[in-house]
Amino acid sequence: MEKRRNVLRELIDDGKPTIGTHVHSMWPGIAEVIGHAGTMDYIEFSGEYAPYDLFSLENFGRAVDLFPQMTSMIKIDQEPRTYISVRAIGSGIQNLLFTDIRNVADAEECVRAARAETPEDGGIVGVGMRRDVGYVLGAGSSEYVQQLRDGVVALMIEKAGAIENLEEILSVEGVDMIQFGPADYAMSIGKPGQFGDPAVRGAHERAIAAAMERGIRPRVELASFEQAKPWIDMGIRDFCVGWDVRVIYQFCRREGEELAKLLGR
Repeated sequence: MEKRRNVLRELIDDGKPTIGTHVHSMWPGIAEVIGHAGTMDYIEFSGEYAPYDLFSLENFGRAVDLFPQMTSMIKIDQEPRTYISVRAIGSGIQNLLFTDIRNVADAEECVRAARAETPEDGGIVGVGMRRDVGYVLGAGSSEYVQQLRDGVVALMIEKAGAIENLEEILSVEGVDMIQFGPADYAMSIGKPGQFGDPAVRGAHERAIAAAMERGIRPRVELASFEQAKPWIDMGIRDFCVGWDVRVIYQFCRREGEELAKLLGR
């Protein structure tokens, strides 16, 4: 079995910037359209928010694999995170973003869920006849183990507990990337909806600084590239921009309003 390329891992290891986008739809056609654009290093399926089944995961993986310059990521809900991560990897989704991390035990569980069950890797992923190994071609091979090592493990830092235990969480071996979640964090400290509150902004800045000190890549979500400059000035090089549902909403809102004006409605 030939080891599959992981573009996101390559860029991170080379110290280069990364650009991704989010989708809620698992329709393979959406992944193909994004691939044809030729501008995204990876697509994140926001599985924490959207409905899907195991067949959808595999078809999403197939669509992304049509584009060698692009890879994939799944945002995994807090439970059952281990089961979902193993099935996502088996579907060909190479990189994992884990939500709702609160302490070191959570972070360690996430890393184990992404790595092979070998003495060196300490993971829990075993051998399976799944899509990522051609079903019968490379299960249990050394290339398979290396593919698992290449997978990027990202953690959402979005709970009060995660900030309280930040340094310990970031010391867990195998964590490659973090992202701060201002909405969840604001709620967890009793300030729902107050994303700009000094306590929320301060926690975000602390998470970024702590990650950079340890060589962990902090990622930032953007609605538009126009929001990137202040983050770039802080040293951020990893961005995930736009959501399919937001693009559709904004298009319909803008075009509908303007056409209604022309029609005198």
